[in-house]
Amino acid sequence: MSKILILNGSHSDIPLIKAAKKIGYHVITSGNRPDLIGHRYSDEYVPGDFSDIKKMCRVAEENKVDAICSCSNDFGAISASYVAEKLGLPGHDPYETTLILHHKDRFKQFARENDIPTPLADSYTEYKDALEAIDRIKFPVMVKPIDLTGGKGVTKVESREDYEAAVKKAFNMSPAGRIVVEPFIKGTHHSFSTFIINKKVAAYYSDNEYSFASPFLISTSAGPATSVEKVSDELIAVSEKIARILELRDGVFHIQYILSEDLRPYILEITRRCSGDLYSLPVEHSTGIPWAEWIVRTECGMSCNDFPRGATQKIMGGRHCIIGDRNGELKGIYISPEIEGNIYGDLLWWENTRRIDNYLVDKVGIVLLEFDDREEMLHKVENIMNYIHPIYL
Repeated sequence: MSKILILNGSHSDIPLIKAAKKIGYHVITSGNRPDLIGHRYSDEYVPGDFSDIKKMCRVAEENKVDAICSCSNDFGAISASYVAEKLGLPGHDPYETTLILHHKDRFKQFARENDIPTPLADSYTEYKDALEAIDRIKFPVMVKPIDLTGGKGVTKVESREDYEAAVKKAFNMSPAGRIVVEPFIKGTHHSFSTFIINKKVAAYYSDNEYSFASPFLISTSAGPATSVEKVSDELIAVSEKIARILELRDGVFHIQYILSEDLRPYILEITRRCSGDLYSLPVEHSTGIPWAEWIVRTECGMSCNDFPRGATQKIMGGRHCIIGDRNGELKGIYISPEIEGNIYGDLLWWENTRRIDNYLVDKVGIVLLEFDDREEMLHKVENIMNYIHPIYL
């Protein structure tokens, strides 16, 4: 039986692991946390830090894998492309291309050179250079590490007085020791998840993104995205432009963007991996496309001849990560009767933890949601913390 290495085993990676087994692979998961729930679904676990590209290369070689698949994390996408390039495995962009898309400073430079709509940032490799730039900055700005996701190390800076602390925080948290400073764009947050085949968008899924406990960590999404019909043509054109310039291989191409008050889309991030927190499940539920399976297929270098091109979102819905509003011991999860009928699936692990230690990032479960109409969807999702939340002791 052919072997595939999937670079982690978090709850987010379960759809990938299941898809790989369905296709017929012997699934090896890695990562430095053997306690993660996803490892229960794989055939074998081999420890290793998935952000360590050389370690992952050794794991792949020693286990004689036939394919490698990123986990639901940017470091996984970077490691997968490195290993694939070194070992001659199929299904991944070149390592340098992956760095352009997944490192914020390199993507911002690429965007500037190729007229890609994004908040154009200044990047810094030295702390003193970032501080000396303060006289050129028009506040508010966003200060970000170039290589972290989930809002880690990100600060919205309103004034000169808060700038130095934000720069220090971003530098301290960035594994590469690099940061970007970009204009703050007022607007709403969205995703535009596409599948690229032969440099063309074959299908897409869109949604609104919401942050509740932490302003920079997306905990909830629901689609189709508001006003997507006004920006989809532009986002498709941009996706295909990037695919042509970088000669991207077939596979997922996920955009996070801000829709400004004048309805202009500004791209914040691009990833070429499965999005986290079971994101692929509402995509599949709405479009009918087995999203995680096609991600695995393309990362294994398999043909896309049978991909269901042109599929659209037929069902309104999304997913919500269950989070709290404070730290503390848990005794259960509250789900309002008003939203029970909207839940079609869930993954709950609060009983294994029984505690929230950092409510800004800790999740205790995920529910999958569908709605009858847009009005119901927007009302319930925007007030989701009233409908679903942890019960504390």
